Amino acid sequence: MSARILVAEDDVKQARLIRLYLEREGNEVQVVGDGRAAVDRARSSRPDLIVLDVMMPNVDGLDVCRILRAESQVPILLLTARTTEEDMLLGLDLGADDYMTKPYSPRELTARVRALLRRAKAAGRTEPTVLTVGDLEVDTARFEVRVAGEPVVLTGKEFAILTVLAGEPGRAFTRAQIIDRVFGFDQNVLERTVDAHVMNLRRKLEKGGGPDGPRYVETVYGRGYRLAAGQPGPEGAAR
Repeated sequence: MSARILVAEDDVKQARLIRLYLEREGNEVQVVGDGRAAVDRARSSRPDLIVLDVMMPNVDGLDVCRILRAESQVPILLLTARTTEEDMLLGLDLGADDYMTKPYSPRELTARVRALLRRAKAAGRTEPTVLTVGDLEVDTARFEVRVAGEPVVLTGKEFAILTVLAGEPGRAFTRAQIIDRVFGFDQNVLERTVDAHVMNLRRKLEKGGGPDGPRYVETVYGRGYRLAAGQPGPEGAAR
C-alpha cells in the first residue's frame, strides 16, 4: 500500500531510519525537523499519514497534533520518550490515532503505519490528492493545477491558497484564516499580502477574466475569499 507520509522528527538519525523503512514499503516520504515546518508541510502537501515526534523545537508535537486535527482527518502516529499513561492519553485525546514510545522497533512502526493506512482507507479518511471543482483540478500530490485540462503554473503560496479554497468549495475564508493556514506561524504577514497573492492567482486562472468578474476565486465582501462551488459563475453571486 503506497502512500505519501510526512515524518516530523528532529533527531536526524531517527528520521533517516524511519524514512529508510517506510520507503522500503514503497511509500513517498517527506521529512521535517520542527513543529512549525510540520504544520506548514502538512497543509501544503496533504500527506496520507503523519509520523509525529512529540518532543520537537519551536512547536511540540502535541500542539502540532491539536492544530492539524482541527483541520484534517489525516492519521497521526505519535512518537515520544514519555512513558506515563497520562502522556499517552493526552496524545490520544488531542486526536492522535496511535502512540509509540521510544525506543521502538522500526519494523513495528512500519506495521503500525500499514494498519493505520488500511483503517483510514476503510473509513474513507484518506485525504484526496486531486481536488476537482468544475473544470478546475488541483493535484496536491504532484503540485499541479489544470483549468479545462490546461496546466497553470503557480507559485508555492498561490498553490497553497488555492488548495485551502479548493478543499472546501463555497466556504468563505477570512484573510486571517488564509494567513494561518498558508503562512503558518509567520506573524509578520499582512492581509494585503493575501490580496496580492489572490490577485496573481486570479490572473493566472482566469487568463484575463471576463465582464462578469472572476469565475473561480470570488470576493465575499466583508468576509474574504472563496472558491466558487460547482460550475464557476460571476462574482456578483458572492455579494
